Amino acid sequence: MSFIVYPALDIRDGRVVRLRQGDYAQETSYGDDPLPRAQVFAAQGARWMHLVDLDAARAGGYTLAPLLASIRAQTPLQVQTGGGVRGRDDVARILDAGAGRVVVGSLAVRRPDEVVGWLEEFGAERITIALDARQDAQGQWQLPVHGWTENAGVTLDELAQRYARAGMRHLLCTDIARDGMLSGPNISLYQHLSALLPGVAVQASGGVRNVADIAEARAAGCGGAILGKALLEQRMDLVEALAC
Repeated sequence: MSFIVYPALDIRDGRVVRLRQGDYAQETSYGDDPLPRAQVFAAQGARWMHLVDLDAARAGGYTLAPLLASIRAQTPLQVQTGGGVRGRDDVARILDAGAGRVVVGSLAVRRPDEVVGWLEEFGAERITIALDARQDAQGQWQLPVHGWTENAGVTLDELAQRYARAGMRHLLCTDIARDGMLSGPNISLYQHLSALLPGVAVQASGGVRNVADIAEARAAGCGGAILGKALLEQRMDLVEALAC
């Protein structure tokens, strides 16, 4: 399995931002230049990027189609993108706008029967299932919903295995406790998922700080890593990360 480094941009009101543990009230802005940033990613050698529509994630209705089209027209980047997917037509529209893969998050937890059908309809290579997880006091990985305020009633292991049986090829898993914290990825979680889901490219998300973290994620069996805050704050060099 090849390993893909995904430089990431989260967009809100046209600006590049990062949220602390997904909290819209804890936002840091990094400027209103997403297209130039994507062009830099491509110039530095990235093949893929990860693009998140934070406005749509909250209100629904993907808003980044013009930006996505510009990235596809002006760079060779493949784009994995999501935010605000509420139904089948949203997936189709985002793919039609030029996405390489559509990220399906909260709906993948709340309506798995429907999302399983999309893996077949659109192809498992065109869908990334995104599961945000938090470990409970008993050591189980739960899947919080409704702004991470209540658990879905199904564990990460149970739902991930269900999707794997349905043909899932790409799983983006975020340890909520580490999202935006620059505290290092949860390597034990990714070792566990890689062993549980053979043949699935697991993307490490949350806490990646440096090239050593990327190397650890790869050694843990991951198929990729999402680079967000560390790149935006120039704590990591993308060229070095890609070479890793």
